[in-house]
Amino acid sequence: VGTFQPVRSERVEDHRMHPERYTIPRETMDALRGRRVLAVGTTSLRALETAAQTGELSGETGLFVYPGFRFRVVDRLLTNFHLPRSTLLMLVSAFAGKDRIFRAYRHAIEKRYRFFSYGDAMLIER
Repeated sequence: VGTFQPVRSERVEDHRMHPERYTIPRETMDALRGRRVLAVGTTSLRALETAAQTGELSGETGLFVYPGFRFRVVDRLLTNFHLPRSTLLMLVSAFAGKDRIFRAYRHAIEKRYRFFSYGDAMLIER
């Protein structure tokens, strides 16, 4: 899947994410307004942030989140420990800050947490 691919372009801004389909019921978006939001997984985060940017509640997201991204909806993220140099590691670094994420990864390595899709998870907050 393209979300697991490393960035191969010279400039991070030139990288293109593979699109993922999403649908968010209107009632769900209305219920989230003004509340703290926990996204379960990076696809959920990308879908919610895409909907906030575009107003589209159904479609495809090609949103590439990297440091400097301005989050509008999601406050907390439940996700696993991602591959080095991946777009997903960039996303969590953008979300919580590179230093915080790298400290969490060092701790996970020291404690022998399991990484990648079927490993341990982390709850991070902006």
